[in-house]
Parts: sequence; C-alpha cells; structure tokens
Amino acid sequence: MLHPSGVLDDAIELLRCPQCACGGAECAGCGALFRAGQSLRCADGHTFDIARSGYVSLLPGTGDTAAMVAARADFLAAGHFAGLAAALTSMTPSIKTGGCVVDVGAGTGYYLAAVLDHLPGSLGLALDASKSALRLAARAHPRIAAVGCDAWNRLPVADRSADLVLSVFAPRNAAELARIVRPGGRLLVGTPAADHLAELIGPLDMLTVDEAKDARLAAKLGPYFELDAATEYRATVPLDHRAVGLLVTMGPSSWHTEPGDLAAGIAGLADPVPVTVAVRLAVYRGR
Repeated sequence: MLHPSGVLDDAIELLRCPQCACGGAECAGCGALFRAGQSLRCADGHTFDIARSGYVSLLPGTGDTAAMVAARADFLAAGHFAGLAAALTSMTPSIKTGGCVVDVGAGTGYYLAAVLDHLPGSLGLALDASKSALRLAARAHPRIAAVGCDAWNRLPVADRSADLVLSVFAPRNAAELARIVRPGGRLLVGTPAADHLAELIGPLDMLTVDEAKDARLAAKLGPYFELDAATEYRATVPLDHRAVGLLVTMGPSSWHTEPGDLAAGIAGLADPVPVTVAVRLAVYRGR
C-alpha cells in the first residue's frame, strides 16, 4: 500500500492553489502546486502544510501561530533587524499630517511602529490574520489600530483611504493595495533578495527565495503601480544560536522544520554565525 504522502505526490498535478488559480481553461498551469519538503507551494509562495497523517488542507490559514509570533517579537526586540527598520523609514515618503499608514501583513507591528515614529501625527492600521500578532501590534505604538483580516481577500479598508501602504515580507494582493491607496499615495514594499539569510538556508533546510521573485513582483504590481524608487539594504548580522532558532521559528520555514532537526542543524553552526540580511526596498505610485 502506498503511504498517504506518496499518493499525494501522485495527485499534486491535479491540484491548484485556491488563492491564485483563475480557473480558466486557457490557464491550465495557473496556480500549479509543487512539493517543498512537508508542504505544497505555488509559484507565488502560498504554502500549505502536509499533515503527518498525509493529508493537506488548502483552506486559508489562520495566520502565524503563537509560537511564531513570540519568536518574532523576541528576535526583533533584540535589535537584529533594527538596521532594516531604519532603512525602511528612510525610504518612507512624507505624507500629510493626520494621514493613514496601512501595513498589510503587519505581524507584531514592528516596522509600522518605526514608520509612525518617522511620521508624527499619522494613524497606523495593522492588518494581519494572526490573533497572536495582532495582540502585540495593538500595543506596538500608541497610534496603531490592529485589525484581523485575510490579506489575499478584500481588505477591510475604505477605498482610497491610505496615504501609505506597507508590505514587508508579506502577501500582496495588488488589486486590493491599489484600491485602498489614495491618489498620490505610495506603496512601500520590502522583499528578500536571493541571498537573504544565505548562511542558514542550506544548513537548516530553510525555504529558499525564488530567483524569479522580482520578475513576478513586477508583473503582479505592474498593472496598478509604477516604480518610484528602489534600493537594497544589505548587512551582515552576527547571530548566536538562540537568535538563529528564533529567526527560523518566526518565519514560514518553521511550518516544515522538526524541532530536533533544527536543534541539530543549529549546533553545527559557528556561534555566533555571520548572517546576510539582504532586502529590496521599493516605493511605488499608483497608475
């Protein structure tokens, strides 16, 4: 008898990502899924975890778990990505006093709080699917309101109400982002470069960055936005073993990493280990 996961492998070509497949007969490969460790993924990065019993649920997730959020809060509080936050704020365009900054996929509100410190008088709206993350985001800054939602569906934000939209390591529904940005507003996007966390990806079996990510991002945003400015933040950050564990646990790789395997992989690293942080920051204006 075939193991359930073997049957699932045989059936993958019949499946489509429910979040990006158009369903049209002319797009037979639209939303195609492939195996990535203990998950199924599509080209746009949507990930669906395979249960130990062999099944996979393609229902929308409920956001990051409490353990992932706690790890992220701990890691960010230690200042490991403070340079990235500073680079992000340096790219932030000026907006009118009292304007609105919407962070889609805000997580704990770390980056939104940094941007609001740079924009006195502005209101921040943190959107995320994780209740654990929203609890922290609501306390991350006195001018943040935190709201739960699915970033891939219609956002609970009024048309043309955002002066600035943030998307940092987060899902991007381009049509929705365009709908909520006011005329003259901006979209600020942060995406990992190909060598982001390169020193950890192989030894710890972390998810890799798709080499076609920039091209896919341009294709996705192109109908709605045009590029204003772009730069790449690069730094080498020394991380001790505890920080490495937090970094893996807080991200999507944690969904398919076994604790024992992760601990063994970390034990084989230098302590501290120099880790590359490489993130593309880009500002867009609506078309």
